[in-house]
Amino acid sequence: MSRAPQIRFLADGKRLHLQDGPIDLIVEARGSATNARAAYDAAARRFTGLLDELCDELKMLREAADPARCLLQGAVARRMHAAVAPFAADHFITPMAAVAGSVAEEILAAMVKEARLERAYVNNGGDIALHLVQGERFTVGLIDRPDRHGVMRTAIIDANDPSRGIATSGRHGRSFSLGIADAVTVLARTASQADAAATIIANAVDLPAHPAILRCPANDLQPDSDLGARLVTRGVGELSDAEIADALEAGAGCARALLAAGLIDSATLQLCGETMLVASRPIKLRASRRVHQDRIESAAHV
Repeated sequence: MSRAPQIRFLADGKRLHLQDGPIDLIVEARGSATNARAAYDAAARRFTGLLDELCDELKMLREAADPARCLLQGAVARRMHAAVAPFAADHFITPMAAVAGSVAEEILAAMVKEARLERAYVNNGGDIALHLVQGERFTVGLIDRPDRHGVMRTAIIDANDPSRGIATSGRHGRSFSLGIADAVTVLARTASQADAAATIIANAVDLPAHPAILRCPANDLQPDSDLGARLVTRGVGELSDAEIADALEAGAGCARALLAAGLIDSATLQLCGETMLVASRPIKLRASRRVHQDRIESAAHV
């Protein structure tokens, strides 16, 4: 390793900032002072060298995932593959689609293994791994676009909920998207699962061949992109209300299938100011815009 990662507490003294190359984490642990310090020390130790581990297998991580076997060796790399494997038979997807959530999971796992904590999270650019004990809860801020910081609505995850992972994908995010969603936020059992599923659902929010949608090959924008020459969305012009509804419904259909398969707990899809929620149970959202709740009770409704 030729460089040392940046490890420091933020100004509030309660949150740890870990940064190395493209990996940028905010970490918070709640427990006794002794346990919190032990958790932060464990996070820093595991973070050091993690980027190098990924870079060692980067070529394979950028290749289409094989749904039946994994040749990757690193713990995080294997977690990435496990997260995308359920989608690989029907979609082009590489393990890189789950990198942010998988890194967050790895750091959180190191923390809770080392210390008894009441509540903890690792936030990797909006992809979040959670730890909650009985009686604790976490408020999720949902944004309408990943490139903006304004929170448009919130949802609450408490210890009785199964979700421990949150991820957001869309055409404005850090990675390229094949679809036109402004944002798709997914809750799932783990952060890596949420990360992979958010990518798949965001790609499904689309209007193929629509003249108002500007696309270009991913490798024209980033020569080493894992998407190669696949067309990614670069701009969306004016869409009618019916077209927005059609695109959201295409994504919602994908989300319903993933929900029925047990791969997600809920998905919030946003496009041009409209929002659709797919969930197995009612979720309380404090919303400033119209929210359509789509309750899915069983696979028979898919």
